[in-house]
Amino acid sequence: MNAPLAAGVTVALFSLLAVFGPVFGLSPAWIALLVGLGLGGLTLDAARFSGRGGHLLAEALPGGQARLRRIAVHEAGHLLVAELESMPVKRVLVGSLACLQEGLAAGGITELDPPDHAKLPLEQLRRWSRVLLAGMAAEQLIYGTCLGGADDRALLGRLWGLSGHDVDTAQREQRRARREMDQWLRRHREQLEALAERMAGLAPRLGRPAKTEG
Repeated sequence: MNAPLAAGVTVALFSLLAVFGPVFGLSPAWIALLVGLGLGGLTLDAARFSGRGGHLLAEALPGGQARLRRIAVHEAGHLLVAELESMPVKRVLVGSLACLQEGLAAGGITELDPPDHAKLPLEQLRRWSRVLLAGMAAEQLIYGTCLGGADDRALLGRLWGLSGHDVDTAQREQRRARREMDQWLRRHREQLEALAERMAGLAPRLGRPAKTEG
């Protein structure tokens, strides 16, 4: 949940609490205290954790490893296909804590060297399409649905938009790249899952130090 939505939901809940709290015997003093704590928590979250405090908490609680594994599956898809396409990867981060430690408000990231030119030739666009769509294809393969990838789609849209190709060509090429990634990752599913498990195990979590490879 993003910060504006979280704030809206919180205000709505507190409004309901103010209306119905006295009906259930909750004193105005307790209502005021709860409102203050809630708004204070939102302020701290926005200032200290870039609005991702809920994500940090979810990853730290029991069951958080499953959340981290899903993020790792997405990033592992990017990483495997970037290696396949010989596209250098600058860094891979898994989990909100790892991203916040690097000053990023995200759940995970696979950072690539930027394109050499704004207007890429067709074959380069195809390579970028395969790499950027691989994260969503990996999630779909393992979980049957895809929760991440909005930033990937946005970047891919910008690359194709700058290319000068018409919309039909861009959409057709992206559908083709997605089919290729679905098929390739299906053939390499064992490799994908093994890499994701290692990446999730290395992700830092609140309350314990990050593991290191040795």
